[in-house]
Amino acid sequence: MIGAVAGDIIGSVYEHHPIKTADFPLFHPRCRFTDDSVLTVAIASAILDQVDYASALKAFGRKYPHAGYGGAFLGWLFAAESRPYNSWGNGAAMRVSPVGFAFPDADRVLTEAQRSAEMSHNHPEGIKGAQATALAVFLARHGESKAGIRREISRRFGYELQRTVAQIRPGYHFDVSCQGTVPEALIAFLDSNDYEEAVRNAISLGGDSDTLACIAGGVAQAFYREIPEHILETVYGLLPAEFVTVIERFNQAYGL
Repeated sequence: MIGAVAGDIIGSVYEHHPIKTADFPLFHPRCRFTDDSVLTVAIASAILDQVDYASALKAFGRKYPHAGYGGAFLGWLFAAESRPYNSWGNGAAMRVSPVGFAFPDADRVLTEAQRSAEMSHNHPEGIKGAQATALAVFLARHGESKAGIRREISRRFGYELQRTVAQIRPGYHFDVSCQGTVPEALIAFLDSNDYEEAVRNAISLGGDSDTLACIAGGVAQAFYREIPEHILETVYGLLPAEFVTVIERFNQAYGL
């Protein structure tokens, strides 16, 4: 899951200042963790401590209220009840990577991905985006080839994954929907040769860069099984101690 968090941090400065190139300094002085990281850590914490996803999301989210949440989610975060609001936003997919790492079979991954999404993002596209992302992480973690990942995600979810980053980049724009984010993030991974290239590809599309890179980074970590030490060192240095504790516990529990 640290791959997802690192992608979020690297992409954070380009969310509202999109670029259309993979040639950029990897860490900008204003890089920071955003809501993507907060909620990814929350999902990991829920899995580790066997608490319900909504409670964990609210516990972490309320501690970091200025992390950049969307308006509807922010309202959900501070509401007394946890009623879903039929969202198809990419928030369901950006936070789900721990599910793909933690659970032992594809059926359980799909079930838990739906559970992690539907307390807020209960629109079919929101659930689909979370499930596709988590399943891609699961398949990558368990040694599936890129061709196999492309084929299985396309078959199950109907995403068009035959495009390339070069084909997508010119006409792509900021899009907060799962259906306009998850396929593109997966292609950023599929078109890469290592973790860093996957993240650079995602950011270079010029859209919701932190979320694109968060999704692509989670799958890339699972597939390549290695993140350069200089990236990890910088990322850990930008995280609160409690995030680092959750990530280390998660790594120990799931052999990452």
